[in-house]
Amino acid sequence: MMMYFLLTLFFASLVSIIIMIGRKLVFLDHEQISNQENVLLEFPYLKEIRHVTVANVKKHGYALLVAIVRYYVRGTSFFKNKYEEIKIKIKNRSRENHIDDEKREISKFLKIIGDYKHKIREIKHKIKKEEDL
Repeated sequence: MMMYFLLTLFFASLVSIIIMIGRKLVFLDHEQISNQENVLLEFPYLKEIRHVTVANVKKHGYALLVAIVRYYVRGTSFFKNKYEEIKIKIKNRSRENHIDDEKREISKFLKIIGDYKHKIREIKHKIKKEEDL
């Protein structure tokens, strides 16, 4: 949708440029336009205003650049410190969970089932050995 809009604007501007150039050519053919260029008057105070404006833009641009760099450095150090704090907290929590896992006792039911599985494996191995002989 946006592409069609942009293409329409492009072709509309292209047609308008062609019309403007065509009008100039018609006027030149009829010699209604003189080829003399009008020189605009330059006022000296405009040059001073331009000079002052450029100087102020440079000064404020440098100040803005320094502020941006300062906030960038502060922001990166802040996020770096927060990242380290979070990493330490995660390590501490994982250690606490690991210690809690070691402290837990295995329930009697699970111990009995584990023992039965182990005994069943031993019996299967004995049966296989006897069959192989």
